[in-house]
Amino acid sequence: MKRNNLFKSAAIIFVLISVVFSCLVSCTIEQGTRTKTPKLTKAEFLPDPDWLNRKITIQDGQFIVNGKRIWISGVNTPWNKWGDFGGNSWDKYDDAWWDAEFAKIRSAGVNATRVWINCDNGNNAILIDNNGKVTGASAQHWADLDKFFETAKRNRIYIMATLLSFDHFKSANGQHAKWRTMIKSQELTHEFAKNYTIPFVQRYGDNPWLWSIDIMNEPDWLFEQDAANRVPWNNISYFIAVQAAAIHEHSDVLVTVGIAYPKWNGGHNNPTGRNHEQEGNKASDEYLQGLYPNPLAYMDFWSTHYYDWVGEWYGVPFYLTPGGTRRGNKDGWWGGWSLDGSKPAVLGECSALGTGRNMYGLKDNNLITDYLAAIENGWQGVMPWTSNGVDGNGNYVNMLPALNRVVEDFKDLIFPWDLTEEQFAQYEALMTGGNLLPSGNPDAANPED
Repeated sequence: MKRNNLFKSAAIIFVLISVVFSCLVSCTIEQGTRTKTPKLTKAEFLPDPDWLNRKITIQDGQFIVNGKRIWISGVNTPWNKWGDFGGNSWDKYDDAWWDAEFAKIRSAGVNATRVWINCDNGNNAILIDNNGKVTGASAQHWADLDKFFETAKRNRIYIMATLLSFDHFKSANGQHAKWRTMIKSQELTHEFAKNYTIPFVQRYGDNPWLWSIDIMNEPDWLFEQDAANRVPWNNISYFIAVQAAAIHEHSDVLVTVGIAYPKWNGGHNNPTGRNHEQEGNKASDEYLQGLYPNPLAYMDFWSTHYYDWVGEWYGVPFYLTPGGTRRGNKDGWWGGWSLDGSKPAVLGECSALGTGRNMYGLKDNNLITDYLAAIENGWQGVMPWTSNGVDGNGNYVNMLPALNRVVEDFKDLIFPWDLTEEQFAQYEALMTGGNLLPSGNPDAANPED
């Protein structure tokens, strides 16, 4: 009996030792497997690899990101220092500033901003000779932009990149003569496309956070000058057409142009000859392709600029539909802004202080009601001027109540495919070729690798 008990005890001990040993081996193997986990593919990380596609496209008059509608809750951050990209010692690019600014605006519910890539070329970032021929851009210009677009990606902020401004052509700009020579020459216009616009989209067009290119800030002010300084519309629109075609040929980045004055962007011609009547759309497909017969010469969407001086003659766009005919007078407007309604439209500039209170037939309006009315009336985005307060039109603090209200009511429209911090770490690791542990965290330090 004792012998049997001894055998039973020995058997139990043997089993226990076997179980413990088996556990140790299993855990060691598991730990080894964790250490040696191969890099996960996009397909293994997510059922649908296209989930990582963040490029904004257009469908049925709306902006779409990977099958879901996105509404542009944007701002303007035109510059930190006038001439950031390729700047001199006094306006040298400051990546830390942009990083902080992007983080700040995104935390408030902003998904996009408009940035001036070249303000007036005072930093000589674009290489243009005295005959108006553009031959490229400085190495520092590209180096600064490389950092900038990586910073935008890291903060998940879509960029509307404004290539030029009417400031290049102003008499006060010491370079204005060569810029006017360039835009008045078809040959030199093509040189600009070949040596600047195309290299720009070839370099950054695959970055999904480059949402769109605004070819020029408010080109209508080139025309709205005295006769001695005026650039004719056929020259302005030919330049826009050539750049648009070049962008479309070499990338899938969306194209627009920010028009200041509805007179030059509406769908109606002036039947009376009155000063503030619309003169037709100088960026329409018909007008652009009439000047430059290329089917790629078109705008993907409209970018209307609005300040209260416009309201007396055209109404307040937030409270009108983008398309359709406007009716009324300065005491009250209704109907539409007269754009081509077949394309999306955003308010690409407007005051961060909101529209003028109780003006032009409005009552108790403010930036919150401006946003809500814009969404209701079919505008596909609003981008106040500016997040960093470059002038007297307000700043980020003035925008906060409206930004907070809109992201509270419409978060799924503003961040339709938002990522948690862990998901974004996975995304970044995949995009940079990093290794992933089964938990989804990047294996940043593996002593056995």
